[in-house]
Amino acid sequence: MNLRARRWGWVAVALLACVAFAHFCVRIVPADAPAGDPAPVQEAVDRGGALIVPVAGVSPAALTDTFTQARASGARRHDAIDIMAPRGSPVIAVADGRIEKIFWSEAGGRTLYLRSPDRRTLYYYAHLDSYVPGVREGQTVRRGQWIARVGSSGNADPAGPHLHFAVHIMTPDEPWHGGRPVNPYPLLTRAR
Repeated sequence: MNLRARRWGWVAVALLACVAFAHFCVRIVPADAPAGDPAPVQEAVDRGGALIVPVAGVSPAALTDTFTQARASGARRHDAIDIMAPRGSPVIAVADGRIEKIFWSEAGGRTLYLRSPDRRTLYYYAHLDSYVPGVREGQTVRRGQWIARVGSSGNADPAGPHLHFAVHIMTPDEPWHGGRPVNPYPLLTRAR
């Protein structure tokens, strides 16, 4: 292979690396885009303090903030965090509340929606392996109560079981699928 062909080969490799980096690691935001509103996070903290990590045995230090990561298609943000844990690990209620909805979706698989007593915060649990026997819609649960098990249902990779966990701030009359996503990471890692 001649020198010129080798140089073009290296240029092609460098270009592919740059494209891959931009696709998977860079989120481009227009300069005039509104900044994220920190008020919903503060409202959630004011109403209930720091949340407990929703997977038993996982410490706040083990969490990674994946809230703004692009999904595989790159067309949308994650708007949640993924908590990696062995399949079957206990999933627990992060706060007191009422189970608003138990639902199967193609993307989320087995899901559970827990709503705060004031109906203004919704906690979303997805990719569950199973629910604890007896868990049902309308049931009141306490902070720390075991409600499900970690899995990889829905579009999750079976080789990487995890809990997809999201928090939505909403009005009391909004349906379980409404609300405005806020980053759960600072709520779960906040100093106690």
